[in-house]
Amino acid sequence: MAIEKYRVHEVAKDFGLPTKTITEILTKYGAAPKNHMQVLTDRELSVIFDRLTQDHPVSDIQVIFQETYQEAKPAPAAVSAQQAASAQPPAQAEEKKPAQGQQGKAAAQQGGRPAPAAQGAQGQKGGQNKPAPQQQPQQNQQPVQRPASRVPQKKIVDTRKGGDVNLAKYDERLETLGGQQGERMQRQQRSGREKVQGRNQRRGGPAFSNKRRQDEAEKMRRLQLEIAKKAPVKVQIPDEISVGELASRMKKTGAEVVKALMKNGIMASLPQMIDFDTASFIAEEMGCKVEKEVVVTIEEKLIDVSEDKAEDLVPRAPVVVVMGHVDHGKTSLLDTIRNTSVASGEAGGITQHIGAYQVQVNGKPITFLDTPGHEAFTSMRARGAMVTDIAILMVAADDGIMPQTIESISHAKAANIPILVAVNKIDKENANPDKVMQQLTEHGLVPEDWGGETICCKVSAKKNIGIENLLENLVLLAEIQELKANPNRAGQGTVIEARLDKGRGPVATLLVQNGTLKQGDIIIAGTAVGRVRTMLDYKGNRLAEAGPSVPVEIAGLSEAPTAGSPFFAVSDERMARELVEQRKAEERAKAAAPVQKVSLENLFDQIQAGERKELALIVKADVQGSVEAVKASLEKLSNEEVNVRVIHGGVGAVNESDVMLASSSGAIIVGFNVRPDAAARDGAARQNVDMRMYRVIYDCIDEITAAMKGMLAPKYREALLGHAEVRQTYKVSGVGTVAGCYVQDGKIVRNCSIRLVRDGIVIHEGVLGSLQRFKDAAKEVASGYECGLTIEKFNDIKEGDIVEGYTMEEIPQ
Repeated sequence: MAIEKYRVHEVAKDFGLPTKTITEILTKYGAAPKNHMQVLTDRELSVIFDRLTQDHPVSDIQVIFQETYQEAKPAPAAVSAQQAASAQPPAQAEEKKPAQGQQGKAAAQQGGRPAPAAQGAQGQKGGQNKPAPQQQPQQNQQPVQRPASRVPQKKIVDTRKGGDVNLAKYDERLETLGGQQGERMQRQQRSGREKVQGRNQRRGGPAFSNKRRQDEAEKMRRLQLEIAKKAPVKVQIPDEISVGELASRMKKTGAEVVKALMKNGIMASLPQMIDFDTASFIAEEMGCKVEKEVVVTIEEKLIDVSEDKAEDLVPRAPVVVVMGHVDHGKTSLLDTIRNTSVASGEAGGITQHIGAYQVQVNGKPITFLDTPGHEAFTSMRARGAMVTDIAILMVAADDGIMPQTIESISHAKAANIPILVAVNKIDKENANPDKVMQQLTEHGLVPEDWGGETICCKVSAKKNIGIENLLENLVLLAEIQELKANPNRAGQGTVIEARLDKGRGPVATLLVQNGTLKQGDIIIAGTAVGRVRTMLDYKGNRLAEAGPSVPVEIAGLSEAPTAGSPFFAVSDERMARELVEQRKAEERAKAAAPVQKVSLENLFDQIQAGERKELALIVKADVQGSVEAVKASLEKLSNEEVNVRVIHGGVGAVNESDVMLASSSGAIIVGFNVRPDAAARDGAARQNVDMRMYRVIYDCIDEITAAMKGMLAPKYREALLGHAEVRQTYKVSGVGTVAGCYVQDGKIVRNCSIRLVRDGIVIHEGVLGSLQRFKDAAKEVASGYECGLTIEKFNDIKEGDIVEGYTMEEIPQ
């Protein structure tokens, strides 16, 4: 508690002295006060007390308690200060005045009147004598007991010779009388405490106590803030976080965090993302406590992707797709299978509603996908959807293995799907099934009859020969795979195809792969969401629910989903729509961002990062011998870090099917003496497929070897200008063969490098000799115009040839 302010006139009044006396003491021993209202400091009070003590020494201890040490008889009614003074020597009387003044001050501060001695002194000075209160006699020379409100209690010690000294009852003031400093401190504390108590009583206690409580609360709040500042800040950090967000979470400035990163050799601005390890290291370095933030996405909350328990799984029907070369009997086989599985009363009256259907074989269902063969493996597999379980490869017994047959084999192998070979058209006269068996072994498919593992069935789709045997082998192959699913959960599967119907809106064909899809379920498929309003089977009959491996056609989605998109039945429609909006935003961002593709330039980086363990290649060449030679040479490049695998090899120009396979498999297309057609070029640009064309096999081997070692640094690249078709040729003496051409796309520029391509095969590479429009020389001819041109040192130009113009650009280093 703070000591009350003590002013000059108050000191003078307490000691019963004129203010002038106190002012003189201060002027002599310190700084002169400005006026009688000046507040005195502790030092100034000490000076005053010391001076007054020296001026008024006590000659005899008896004087102090003369008045209180009385005989046991009634005290006189009043003892005037003048009488008391007359009975004492002048020095004692002077000493009595300050003591009495001090007692009066203490009594006044306690709410009572001054003590009688003080009253007497004042009365003598002012000429007014008031009667003193009657004193009670005390027995055995004990101190006189006075009312607490009038006189402070005194403890009297008799130090006379022969008297009994009660050491336990020393008066504190008398005990410290010889020590002036102790008396002064006691006086200040008592005076301050009494003044504060008196003021509190005058103002009213509650007001002061409320203010004090507020002060205490403010102090406590500041103390808590200080403790909070010293306590480490807890920071939750996800897998990736921007520098600015990290600074915000740590309650630091961005500059402090950037500075800490720079100290550790990391140059990052506020918007840049840093990984968890870096962020946690910086946070701990700056005195924060790090916790890993586990982000639960809407997709994780909404979609149940938990693994099924073994006891919940039940056998399901296999999903089969038919592949093969054109006109080898795919459609005929599907028609025959569908008709044999239908009752005779319905024969010929079936309308196929959807691109998938089920047939029963010995009471066991088999699901067939009636889609283009490659589509089932390319577009769907590129999206991570593994739809089919078994592939039927159709090979005509009279034609044997054809280019599309080889592609089908490559697609099925890339998808790791078992192949069942159906050798069709065995009823024809020129059929040679053994030749087909021999060709199959060349592509890694060894028939069971020859000691291999590939099931081969000889059939005739048109004459219904061997179809039953084929279906039985399908069931057997499915049993070997032990295909199972859990029907007792929310339905999920893959979109087979989707379209926009005029009357029904978006209509989608779904293949349920796990769980059970019910009418009224809320489903989400890619960026489409909605409720299953109607559900039809392949015959057009309404269904209430569909289990695993059942194809259905549904209506009720917000839009037509993309083929190959996975679908899920969910419980919360609001969250499903929110997830769809997120996916749409991600697609927009992905479309705007550059796509990372597999190429020889970034191959070494991917190997180093551990992202690539296998380099998949597609080889196309002008002749079959070159394909085999290139394939063997490239696969020898495999090492411990990366395995080189040729997933497909074929003869002829690079086509769209090659690009689709490369896109879904993450492969690079390598061509020898062949060129990509227009559809392949567009598809490669759209899907970011890397295509490399060579004339010399060693150039290819050197480039891929260098890319695997991280040494590939090409200085030039080819920039395609355009294509022109040769419509007519003229022989001009002294000039050679002049080709009349029509520019199909891009442009043809004078003096550019050219290739002459005939049926997808490169015939010649050289330089354009001349370029003319009518009779005038032209610098360039754009798409849609005709022109005449010659090729330097080459005249074997024929109608139908394609002139491909290009230039070599230097790659900026």
